[in-house]
Amino acid sequence: MARLHTRKHGRSKSRKPLDSVAKAEADKKEIEEIVVTYAKQGMKATIIGQKLKDEKKAGYLKPVLGKRLTVLMEEKGFKSDIPADLLDLMTKAVKMRKHLSSNHKDVYNTTRLQRVESKIWRLGKYYRSSGKLPAEWKYDPEQAALRIKEA
Repeated sequence: MARLHTRKHGRSKSRKPLDSVAKAEADKKEIEEIVVTYAKQGMKATIIGQKLKDEKKAGYLKPVLGKRLTVLMEEKGFKSDIPADLLDLMTKAVKMRKHLSSNHKDVYNTTRLQRVESKIWRLGKYYRSSGKLPAEWKYDPEQAALRIKEA
């Protein structure tokens, strides 16, 4: 698959090594309990997955759990109203806007901000069409700054 904002082509196909798909040291119930405790502490799914890989040597969680980590968290009641990748992009855009408010002549960062916001609009369009976001949801930089500040 090609890159979004460059002319380079990237790599395709999954290259998961068989060693990392091997069984984890912990069983399914123990991993679910750990996921719930971490989620109660307010951790994101990406951080929970990384901690499980480091502490419990659980390479990929889908073969162990039988489902993805985000699906498990939704079943346990830890679902956010905005998907994590969209929220991360919004956080990046808020930080860029804050930087640009004091550095007006940073042309490189203005183009980066345009690229990040175009990704936000594209992802928002996808999530609205797939039903993960409400149909009336729209990206607003000021509202995003307020949301990121409270989180």
